[in-house]
Amino acid sequence: MNAPVNINALDVGYDIPAKPGMDEKDIQTPCLILDLDALERNIKKMGDYAKAHGMRHRSHGKMHKSVDVQKLQESLGGAVGVCCQKVSEAEVFVRGGIKDVLISNQVRDPAKIDRLARLPKFGSRIIVCVDDVANVADLSASAQKHGTTLECFVEIDCGAGRCGVTTTEAVVEIAKAIDVAPNLKFTGIQAYQGAMQHIDKFEDRKAKLDAAIAQVKDAVEGLKKVGLEPELVSGGGTGSYYFESNSGVYNELQCGSYAFMDADYGRIHDKDGNRIDQGEWENALFILTSVMSHAKPHLAIVDAGLKAQSVDSGLPFVYGRDDVKYIKCSDEHGVVDDPNGVLEINDKLRLVPGHCDPTCNVHDWYVGVRNGKVETVWPVSARGKAY
Repeated sequence: MNAPVNINALDVGYDIPAKPGMDEKDIQTPCLILDLDALERNIKKMGDYAKAHGMRHRSHGKMHKSVDVQKLQESLGGAVGVCCQKVSEAEVFVRGGIKDVLISNQVRDPAKIDRLARLPKFGSRIIVCVDDVANVADLSASAQKHGTTLECFVEIDCGAGRCGVTTTEAVVEIAKAIDVAPNLKFTGIQAYQGAMQHIDKFEDRKAKLDAAIAQVKDAVEGLKKVGLEPELVSGGGTGSYYFESNSGVYNELQCGSYAFMDADYGRIHDKDGNRIDQGEWENALFILTSVMSHAKPHLAIVDAGLKAQSVDSGLPFVYGRDDVKYIKCSDEHGVVDDPNGVLEINDKLRLVPGHCDPTCNVHDWYVGVRNGKVETVWPVSARGKAY
């Protein structure tokens, strides 16, 4: 198991950005902060939705990469387990005590397959995705070597254009191979339509999911005909969970970003045409940054630049203000348009990152705040676990 971190033994400003009990204004920047009230409301809301629709919710760990956040999603939101993308990432959650782990990706490298096959020894259910019948023998051999059982999803490419097979015949072929392979179990289907999650219009996202759902239904019927009805049909993200949960075929959701929200997801529209960060979900994750220079009267320079965030989905926005705007960044600096000169040295701003997942991966800590005070500090447990 992972040893618990002794926060009190760490130095603020060197090891860690803050300690519990500190005022928010004294947090060292740039760092990630979590509005705990908003985070808890988001988690409970998704949990209530999944329960009301008879769905399992397997929260996505690649978003937060944190055992502590995952445990909150399980205790408060009823999440049944976690999705991971890499074996090393999964190992962090397994060692942290998470008991139901899906590697929602393919594992082909022999060394990685060997580590994967050891994970059930920690007492966790392990599921992995397969999209090539040739992968089955390798998974089976390693599971036999370690005396473990690996469960398998056959992955369908239902529109993302990445991994996964595209025909019912291929799904059935792989499922049959898994079913007869020693130490493997065919558990179901992975069908996540990632390409449409950030399409702005609700109707356009629905059209993409309608096609995906039809494809998945056909595959399920094909499996039933050979006596391999899937236990789980898993997929669905923050931009589509309402489609999968009303499909009549999916029974597990994989939503991740709903808990934190970011600028890119926030732009998409709900069925009423409203941005989803203005009612459906709340911004709970922020990059806290400080003004470090104001040598030019109309520009403030803050300490959150490229090394504090990912800008692949666009620049962050300044939360709760329309009088200043984050307009560009370099490695260590962010430039904030301040036309009225309202910002002062050491003023702090909350930035909503463009893309939460890779932003979280460049930080070591989350600082959880409530009512202006630091309540908790959590490590980004799987930071850098990309292999």
